[in-house]
Amino acid sequence: MANIREKIKEALQMARDFPLSMYGAATDGKAFDNVETFFIFVGYPRSGHTLIGSLLDAHPEILCGHELSVLNYVQAGFSKKQIFHLLNQKSQHFTREGRSWNGYSYQVPGQWQGNSDRVRIIGDKKAAGSTFRLKTNPGVLKRLEQLVNTQPCIVHVIRNPYDNITTISRKHDLPLDAAIDWYFSLCESVLQVKEQVDKDLFFEMHHEAFISDVEKWLGRLCRFLGAEPSEAYLKACADIVFPSPKQTRRQLTWSPGQIQQVERQMATIPYLAGYCYDEPV
Repeated sequence: MANIREKIKEALQMARDFPLSMYGAATDGKAFDNVETFFIFVGYPRSGHTLIGSLLDAHPEILCGHELSVLNYVQAGFSKKQIFHLLNQKSQHFTREGRSWNGYSYQVPGQWQGNSDRVRIIGDKKAAGSTFRLKTNPGVLKRLEQLVNTQPCIVHVIRNPYDNITTISRKHDLPLDAAIDWYFSLCESVLQVKEQVDKDLFFEMHHEAFISDVEKWLGRLCRFLGAEPSEAYLKACADIVFPSPKQTRRQLTWSPGQIQQVERQMATIPYLAGYCYDEPV
């Protein structure tokens, strides 16, 4: 029933967005004529995508929309200009609202969030939604490529699975076993995406490594997308990042059997090597 309600809500939102984005695309002028790169995130809830998307949006040449679910709009037949307009609206709205999300502020003082004036790189921050859409309709990636006239770049952020699964369970009011199944279904989808795209278009990093050295990893990500980051930009972004990742796995009680189940399934996913439940706090 909840799934049906979500689909109805999504359909109504798109019905509203279509005429508004048609008008907006017509009035944007040449704002997006210089776009060279399009990117999406793939992955899992609570992997740090809001943080990384907001830091990218602070770059003067990068626009990262907040939670548009761009692949849904591609499937619905929206034009490139409509989608770019909607991504810009998402960026600006999130900025006006203070970039507060799940109790944390993602504002980067003195930078370009919601206000890029020479956009060359544009994308969407909706990792789990994009991953689900790619699982249910793999052909949508090719449709996106045809729409934006370039092969899209894919950004994959990995975090300790126990933290991701715990948050899925709590946020979506799911039993832990169901959240484990959902998480690993997303992992399978990510592996399928990796097989579809050129390795030079797939950027992968670990959330914990990013937090430990923001300037290094954000610099690498910007260059992967085709933007040169200034020292001032990197420092401003690093200054807002919390000193260590939160271990949300401590917020639920995991049984020994559930911990072992995740260990077994992690062993089948190469990029999860090295993670465990009992990392030091």
